[in-house]
Amino acid sequence: MEHLTYDHPDSARLIAEVQQEYVVRYGGVDLTPVDPAQFVPPHGVFLVAYLDGEPVATGGWRVRGEHEAEIKRMYVSPAARGRGLARAVLAELERTAAAAGRRTLVLETGTKQPEAIALYESAGYVPVEPFGYYADEPESVYLGKDLLARRDAEARPPHR
Repeated sequence: MEHLTYDHPDSARLIAEVQQEYVVRYGGVDLTPVDPAQFVPPHGVFLVAYLDGEPVATGGWRVRGEHEAEIKRMYVSPAARGRGLARAVLAELERTAAAAGRRTLVLETGTKQPEAIALYESAGYVPVEPFGYYADEPESVYLGKDLLARRDAEARPPHR
């Protein structure tokens, strides 16, 4: 997994793929305003995972508010699904956001992405208040995770 810029050619290729997936599932691309500079450390991160030298998975976070970060563009190419790549990208997003001092990660997904909802819920994400561009859309689902709880759990010594 590599930390790249949002507008790197491999990132752009996967972003175009995920936008096409939104067209298929929702009838249009994600219109949420995104500035590539938002994904440059320390204000954000953008990741690309590779299989056999090909970019196949992506995800990023950008600062949202004083202590939050928002996940954007989580995606795994269809041929690479089922290999744990989404979970690996999500774990790295959580790790880097916590290391950057973010306390909470939030995201917006949609009801027509049940596999994404299942991934996030299995990773401890819970419903949060709607926000952003699609806050009034009935197909939108808003989830968040307390990164401090994760950091505290990792810092605790194991029980004996």
